[in-house]
Amino acid sequence: MMNLRTPKHGRHFKWQNIVIIFILFFMLISALPNFYSDKVNISLISSNISKDPISIQDINHLFTDNSISVDEIKSFKNTTNITLSNKDDQKAGENLLRQMFENNYTINSSIVNNSPAWLKSLNGKPIKLGLDLSGGVLFVLDVDTDQALSDRVKSITLEIKSLAIEKRIRLKNIEQINNHSIVIALSAKQKSNQQILLNISKSYPELTHKKLDKNKMLLTYSEEKQVEFRQETMKQTLKTMRGRIEELGITEAVTQKQGKNRIRIELPGVHDPEEAKRIIGATASLNFYQLAENSKAAGVLQMIDKNGRKLRMNSQVVFSGDHIHNARAGKDELGMPLVNLSLDAVGGKKMSAFTKKNIGKPMVTVFSEYYRNADNKMIKKSKVINVATIQQHLGSQFSITNMSSSIEAQELALLLRAGSLTAPVTIVKQRSIEATLGVENINNGFKALAIGISITLLFMAFWYRALGVIANVALALNLVSLLGLMSLLPGAVLTLPGIAGLVLTVGMAVDTNVLIFERIKEELKRGRQLLYAIENGYKSAFSTILDANITTLITGIILYSIGYGPVKGFAIILCLGILTSMFTGVFVSKALTNFSIRKNKAQFIGVKL
Repeated sequence: MMNLRTPKHGRHFKWQNIVIIFILFFMLISALPNFYSDKVNISLISSNISKDPISIQDINHLFTDNSISVDEIKSFKNTTNITLSNKDDQKAGENLLRQMFENNYTINSSIVNNSPAWLKSLNGKPIKLGLDLSGGVLFVLDVDTDQALSDRVKSITLEIKSLAIEKRIRLKNIEQINNHSIVIALSAKQKSNQQILLNISKSYPELTHKKLDKNKMLLTYSEEKQVEFRQETMKQTLKTMRGRIEELGITEAVTQKQGKNRIRIELPGVHDPEEAKRIIGATASLNFYQLAENSKAAGVLQMIDKNGRKLRMNSQVVFSGDHIHNARAGKDELGMPLVNLSLDAVGGKKMSAFTKKNIGKPMVTVFSEYYRNADNKMIKKSKVINVATIQQHLGSQFSITNMSSSIEAQELALLLRAGSLTAPVTIVKQRSIEATLGVENINNGFKALAIGISITLLFMAFWYRALGVIANVALALNLVSLLGLMSLLPGAVLTLPGIAGLVLTVGMAVDTNVLIFERIKEELKRGRQLLYAIENGYKSAFSTILDANITTLITGIILYSIGYGPVKGFAIILCLGILTSMFTGVFVSKALTNFSIRKNKAQFIGVKL
């Protein structure tokens, strides 16, 4: 019987072993960047090619005198690269170089991993650290969805007025009575009333119609539509915020909804909160208007431009920044700053139709943003940034000229590229976490992990002897697999609670082996042969292990879906740890056990074969 089973078992082990080795090797390669440190690379690029580069000795003395440790300095034709030992010195090093060389040099800095070139060629990256470990800035934003709904209803009111003027339909009155309803006083002509109501139904299907009396109609957002509008506004705001953060070059940021109308943004590694605040907190929108004297105005908006001229504009927007597909800062033929805009298909059609009818007439560009005053009231601040005469029939690409500075042009381009916000957004909470606190958290967390692993390894080796050694090897491979898996997943971020999850994963991985080993011991006590006892021990324990891990996995998924920040960090480690502990605790340890039996046929765990 044994002779018949052994070849089959051997064949099964052979292909399974190849898969296991491949997976472990892949996880090891993915985990390797975590064992190399991050370093700061600062580049000094000379604006004058003919000028000699700065002396390496001078730079070295400059940093040494200011207690900044330098790893390496390399000098090329017009570029000097400085590598700092400690990434916490990045800001201090940048400021020092700016004070000394900003007039003649461009200063760029980046954090690079110190891994070998072959590993970088495989695009290997270390685990992203959360806010509590790397330091940075936390923002909590309040999204005013009520104001967004009110602005939308106001826009619809103006559009209906313009539609009535265009169709030559007389309306007695039309007014917005609250943030979600409009009342229209219709004329006595039934045919005209039906025509305008039909147009409204086609253009605004989200509005509910209710007849108040013979010639009065109420247009309103129902409760269901209001909820739907607020949800869509939050989704759009989240998308825009993520776009702005990507434009800032922060890849480890966490941006998520918190409660009904708040957004939590974590920016690990950010050491200049004011720059981030200026971009993230800006409720920027761009609207294009026609002058009232050049149109049949449904309403008039008065503003003063930079030169003090009073402008009367048609309050209905020609088109808004929502249709901007791309925006890049640049310069015209005279070297003056401008912003080149590219519109989407809808915006291109609107611009084409408008400019075709209005060649030779001016178009006004208005930049708006919201802020809270001393009384905590939301105030909208708008300014005219451009009044340009339409010289020709324009399409989906054109430019905003007469920008006051290149910096203003770059910031406007960044905001428009990331997307305009339909709802006012204000920062209600801002907190900075120093990187030194993050280092202390990492050290304390990994000390706890090291102590937990050490005690576990000693206990397993003492209690289960040979099987305990196998469990310890499987545990080490489990941690490597978990690090590799976290490095591969773009959304995985290691936080302080995540380190606690690592400690928990150690216990879960060992628990899997304990269940299996106890079943093996039970089979041996019943007098089973060793090969059968091992096979049956793994087989009978698997269903129990699977059930226990599935229930924990469900808990982890729920934590991830409803939690935020550190809770999500813990949930990610918990879920990934379950997957890796199942893999190493069941499949890897079984492969190692079978390998040990073949290598030591005389005796195993104290039982003669």
